[in-house]
Amino acid sequence: MTTIDTGTKMQRTKTAVLDPVPAPKPPRRRGNEPVDRGALSTADWHRSTVKHTWRSMHLLLLVLLVVWCLGPLLLLGKFAFTPTQDIQSSPLAFFPHGATTKNIDMAWNRYHIGHFFMNTVWVALGSWFVQILVATTGGFVLSVLRPRWAKVLNWAVLTTLFVPAVVLLVPLYKIVVDPPVGESLVNNFLAVWLPAGASAFNVVLVARFFAGLPREIFEAARMDGAGPFRLFWNIVLPMSKPIIGVVSVFAVIASWKDFLWPFLVLKDQSVMPLSVYLQSMANVDKGTLMAALAISTLIPIVMFLVFQRMFLSGAGLGGAVKG
Repeated sequence: MTTIDTGTKMQRTKTAVLDPVPAPKPPRRRGNEPVDRGALSTADWHRSTVKHTWRSMHLLLLVLLVVWCLGPLLLLGKFAFTPTQDIQSSPLAFFPHGATTKNIDMAWNRYHIGHFFMNTVWVALGSWFVQILVATTGGFVLSVLRPRWAKVLNWAVLTTLFVPAVVLLVPLYKIVVDPPVGESLVNNFLAVWLPAGASAFNVVLVARFFAGLPREIFEAARMDGAGPFRLFWNIVLPMSKPIIGVVSVFAVIASWKDFLWPFLVLKDQSVMPLSVYLQSMANVDKGTLMAALAISTLIPIVMFLVFQRMFLSGAGLGGAVKG
């Protein structure tokens, strides 16, 4: 006769009911096996025909993008060291009669490209400073301080985005020629610097970034006795390096390639930027012209290489608040 321990059996049953059932573990991926998230499934990637075709298309697209984007820059750099006869007879040949530095020497010494290059640097630096100053302070007022009239000012700034820049050329030129205070600003760098600051796009861009910053930090700084200036300088600006890098790239490149407005207000060669001077070199030696154009592309390329991490990271914020 078999004796069954009813209490022990009921206890085991109760424990089995209360204990959670472990969730099944997801299957492991082998090596570099692609995840089933795109146009092709995992089963498709195991088919050699599909895999090789897809990767060949990726490689072809990469080559086309490199040729399309970097091809003109590389060709321009080659022309800067190619004699004029070779440029006209066989432009795609790789230095058929050797390279030369005569084009660079002619552009720099005879046509004084260095002088106009430095003028462009001053124009770009001043425009960058004014745009950063206006964009950061305007975004700080709209998104951090938030006064009562902030919504009205925000709508007014957004409204200016819909006004074509060409429409404002005539009234802006009259203000520069005959300003309300002081003398004419023609042939003065301020004629380019001050209008550059009136960029509604930069103000909106920075304001949107400031609006995403954690307000708990601002409240804690105010409780510690920080005023508006200290809050702006010690709290907001150190957290805004990504957006400042993005605006810096936009500002410098826009001022570097701008032609129409500097052509109207910077007519004297002592302050003329490179973009305006290059149009007067249309009839010079082609090799010298290519060298001058190559020199004019240095700053935008260097700017992107310096700020590429900030520019590509966008408006990312790295761990301002924990927990």
